[in-house]
Amino acid sequence: MILASLIGTSLEWYDFFLYTTAATLVFPQLFFPDLDPFNAILASLTTNAVAFVARPLGGIVFGHFGDRAGRKTVLVVTLLVMGVSTFLIGVLPGYASIGVIAPVLLALLRFVQGLGLGGEWGGAVIMSLEHGDGRRRGFNASWPQVGVPAGYVLATGLLTVMSFTMSDAAFLSWGWRVPFLLSGALVFVGLWVRLKISESPLFAEVEQHGAKAKMPLVEVLRTHPRALLSAFTARIGVDVAFYTFTAYIIVYITGELALPRSYALNAVLIASALQLALIPVAGAMSDRYGRRPVYLAGVVGAAVWVFVFFPLLDTKSFPLIALAAIVALVTHAAMYGPQAAFIAELFSTRLRYSGASMGYQVAGIVGGSLAPVIALQLFHTFQTTLAVSVYVVVALVVTAVGLAIAPETRDLDLAADPGVPAKPPLPGQVGPFA
Repeated sequence: MILASLIGTSLEWYDFFLYTTAATLVFPQLFFPDLDPFNAILASLTTNAVAFVARPLGGIVFGHFGDRAGRKTVLVVTLLVMGVSTFLIGVLPGYASIGVIAPVLLALLRFVQGLGLGGEWGGAVIMSLEHGDGRRRGFNASWPQVGVPAGYVLATGLLTVMSFTMSDAAFLSWGWRVPFLLSGALVFVGLWVRLKISESPLFAEVEQHGAKAKMPLVEVLRTHPRALLSAFTARIGVDVAFYTFTAYIIVYITGELALPRSYALNAVLIASALQLALIPVAGAMSDRYGRRPVYLAGVVGAAVWVFVFFPLLDTKSFPLIALAAIVALVTHAAMYGPQAAFIAELFSTRLRYSGASMGYQVAGIVGGSLAPVIALQLFHTFQTTLAVSVYVVVALVVTAVGLAIAPETRDLDLAADPGVPAKPPLPGQVGPFA
């Protein structure tokens, strides 16, 4: 089950990060050639942000069916949605061929990508959480989170290889398209794995007792408002920090510092590779010490490090730039590892897909979608990275508040669901947070 979730989410995030990286390296020239460099990058990042607007809608739609029809079916559909839209981006003509229709279609396909990812996260996390040993939920649920650095490493690594094995003209003409087209083949691997997994045992129990919610989202809003608020706020700072450390770094290093793009790409690749091991470690630590303490340690670490991050980039030394990225993503791993279990555990089984997806994905609009754009505008306005650092810290403070208003979820009994006979709780367990 863990392997199925990891492979599927890795492929989805591969598709997602292909676009994010291409939006900083390729799309400004290909789809916005008539704009000056600053506004071209800004426009490209804005189309990137469209996916974050679509993700809550995807979370609502697929969350509804995930709580009504089951987790497995929805996970197959979301993988297809993401794979097809990514493939179509790979064959999309540029502005020079079809004019303004090109960026419009680009934004539309990015929107469809967002729909797929919006439904993917909740299903993958919940399937991992609801299978297996209840005392290892943090560790189990952290594996879909590993799909983020895995997808980033695969996407950025392929774009980097294509970029450095051909001329700039060839890369801009067709080289960047190869990783997007490859998604069409990779999606069959993910489908083969996902079709073999079994349905969540907790959902099967809800279904057996006829306790499925008729309108899951409406019921979530009515019965879990505090959980939604906690999930929403706890995610914002994590997203802002992550996209500052991984997306804005590319813009800053290539644009403001006039360094080769390899400096930023390789630094983030090294740091992301390290996260492959650190995220499940953080998830396991949350099983031992609690979700909130581990999560909060990452929040504090990121808030401190962001003031060191930019001065290290300003040295223009690759080893120090790599150090900046590595420590930044270590702090992110501490937040991201326990995050999946923490958010999913806030909601009862019959509403978990809708509740977790809604809280997580709506936060992405305020956090991840706007982070690179706001960072770009802040530096352009104030001409100092201090403004960007303060912005990241403010977002992290919001996350700390979200953790403070929630209970510790590690020992919650996930079987204690309204309408479903609860199994005897483990020692120290309490009912779900409503």
